[in-house]
Amino acid sequence: MNRRPSTPGLSGQLMPWILPACFLVAWMAACETGLVPGYLLPHPKDIFATASTYIFSDPGQDPYAGRFVEDLLASTMRVMTGFGLAVAAGIPLGIVSGRIALVNRMLSMTINALRAVPGISWLPLAMVWFGIGMKTTVFLVALAAFFPIFLNAEAGARQVSPILLQAGAMMGVHRLRGTFAILIPAAMPQIITGLRLGMGISWAYLVLGELTGVPNGLGAVIMDARMLGRIDIIIVGILMIALVGRLCDLGLHGLLRGCFKSARRLP
Repeated sequence: MNRRPSTPGLSGQLMPWILPACFLVAWMAACETGLVPGYLLPHPKDIFATASTYIFSDPGQDPYAGRFVEDLLASTMRVMTGFGLAVAAGIPLGIVSGRIALVNRMLSMTINALRAVPGISWLPLAMVWFGIGMKTTVFLVALAAFFPIFLNAEAGARQVSPILLQAGAMMGVHRLRGTFAILIPAAMPQIITGLRLGMGISWAYLVLGELTGVPNGLGAVIMDARMLGRIDIIIVGILMIALVGRLCDLGLHGLLRGCFKSARRLP
């Protein structure tokens, strides 16, 4: 008998907020007592006021007033473009590598060697190849997101029992259909893990790409604020990236659950 997953109660819904609440209390205590100077860590109320100006105020009231929507759209476009390229390359290659030993032997050494190279090492080369702007950021995001997507798709495809595919073949399911009807659904938990990891890394590498001097974007705001000594804007930029990244993760998870029946069984 199948049991439906239980709905978390009030305590379960509040539990994810315990650590942020503790962090906020410690932050306020450090500011109120003067344990940390204000020029190093502004008070949360000052951060809230800066965020309000950044998001809601009319341009011109402050160097950063009203820039949020423009920066958000620019950063989201770069992340989604790079992430889409990583998905388009990582999932097919991962599945093929997980099922075909010859492809695995051909790709494994190269991909694992490139995976060990720090992302910042690619930045000078990307700037030479693509210049400052969209292309460099998209390249860095796509490169960083590719590895977790590929590795998880490969692991998921490898662990699918050949018996499932053989049973499908005995029922008249040809190889291509079996890939989409049997192999991918069975590997879906690992594929989703890789996609979510790739999405998170995409936002991390967005900042690296936007530190090159692009005129807009959440990472560009952080870099610009560093040059001007605006610690409040730096913190606001970090919080905005964390919030938008979390929303993208939830949106990705919801999209996968809506598109794939096998994903609906996952928590």
